[in-house]
Amino acid sequence: MTAPELPRDGDGDSAAPAGTVPAQGAEPVHEPAAPSPPPPPPASRRALLWERRRRALTGFRREYARNRAGMFGFGALLLFVVVALAAPLFIDPAGLTVTGAPGGRFEPPSAQYPLGTDAFGRSVLDLVIWGARISLTVGFLATFVCVALGTLVGIVAGHFGGVWSNVLMRVTDWFVVLPTLVMAVALAAVMSRSTLTIIIAIGVTCWPTTARLVRAQTIAVEARPYIERARALGGGHAHVMLRHVLPNVTPVILAQTTLIVGESIIMESTLAFLGLGDPSTISWGGILQDARTAGAVSSGIWWYMLPPGVAIAVVALAFTLCGRALEGVFNPRLRERR
Repeated sequence: MTAPELPRDGDGDSAAPAGTVPAQGAEPVHEPAAPSPPPPPPASRRALLWERRRRALTGFRREYARNRAGMFGFGALLLFVVVALAAPLFIDPAGLTVTGAPGGRFEPPSAQYPLGTDAFGRSVLDLVIWGARISLTVGFLATFVCVALGTLVGIVAGHFGGVWSNVLMRVTDWFVVLPTLVMAVALAAVMSRSTLTIIIAIGVTCWPTTARLVRAQTIAVEARPYIERARALGGGHAHVMLRHVLPNVTPVILAQTTLIVGESIIMESTLAFLGLGDPSTISWGGILQDARTAGAVSSGIWWYMLPPGVAIAVVALAFTLCGRALEGVFNPRLRERR
């Protein structure tokens, strides 16, 4: 008898019945693989930008943390700022008035008054802590005015060049030649005695250094090839200055800002010490002026003069240390020397 023929498929090959094992040497039958998942969509431009910024910030924190002096300055500033902001929580403003002073006149340091009292019986420690609010506020706001004005003049002079640069730089040189303190005293004397007057007097007299520094950095940035490409693609003056020049000069501006804040606080204390500040507010310079008026210098009442002077010196030093640390982070040459 002849064996029954196996059925054939459409290609003419014999189809193995279900459940049969392929003969030895025959190619195994592979089941079709599952479709692979689609690739993830490419990251958006905004996501890439934020990732780049995150990495830059991480690198900045790492480099800054290596500078011990910069970390000391940052810690000191953070302490002063936190204490100044929290002052209303543990200091009664009524005890800082002349009529509501709780202590006696010129009491030496004790457990009740760690830094003694002033001529009116007010706690010197409370005065120094409360005075940090005005001194730091004036320093920050005056620095903002100074840096904003200097950055504007520097970028405009460096970008346009020619007549604009000559005119702006001659005005800047005129401000550089004049003594800053004398100009601030003159402005504070002709205007009303207020905290705003001190801020304006400091801000409009301390900007020339920032302007010259930003102008030099702007000229260096303008010589780079991508600035030419931006102009060739139709970028206007505002686009080039805001999108390309300003981000590249920002590190220099930040480092300069930390140095100017300390100078602004010292100048505010000087103007208040000279009697040009607001007499209704409490600041470190105002405390020194009151101590001089009360005869603390000749009487040897050191606890009235020393604390505000030390506070001014420590804050100015802290800002200077932070500024030098920022210069080391942003300037690779200084980083290599360190």
